[in-house]
Parts: sequence; C-alpha cells; structure tokens
Amino acid sequence: MMLRFILFILLFILLYNVLHFFIKNMSFIKRTMDRKSEPEELVQDPYCQIYIPKRSALKKRVAGKDYYFCNRECLKKYLKKKAS
Repeated sequence: MMLRFILFILLFILLYNVLHFFIKNMSFIKRTMDRKSEPEELVQDPYCQIYIPKRSALKKRVAGKDYYFCNRECLKKYLKKKAS
C-alpha cells in the first residue's frame, strides 16, 4: 500500500514537470511568432542610402552615434570617406 502511494507521488511529480516544460515552451513559441508578425524596423545605410532591416544590418558606433550598414564594404567605404 505504501509503495503504491510513493509510486503515485513520483508519477505525479514526473507528470507535473513534463507538463510544466511543455507549457513553458509553448509560451516561448507564441512570443516568437508574435515578434515575427510585428512590422520590422528599417534603417538607412548612410553610404549607399538603401533601407535595410535593422535586425540584419551591421551596426557601428561612430563619434557617439549608431550607424547601420548593409554590408562590410559600405561600412569600410563610409569610414574611409569620413576620415578624409
């Protein structure tokens, strides 16, 4: 009788942890999907003047201000132009 009770308690704890794990992951997935549905912020590359998603842009702080670049070439050309 006591052994059944202990097994029942262990099974309950295991089931609780498994459900808790899945519920926690489901909320993470929901938050991730919500972020994807939000409009993405665009930033302008100061060298080639194109707009790119902020998430995929190269960020560089120059003279205390953040600049975003579409690729490393534009970043290098901008820094070279700024230095001259």
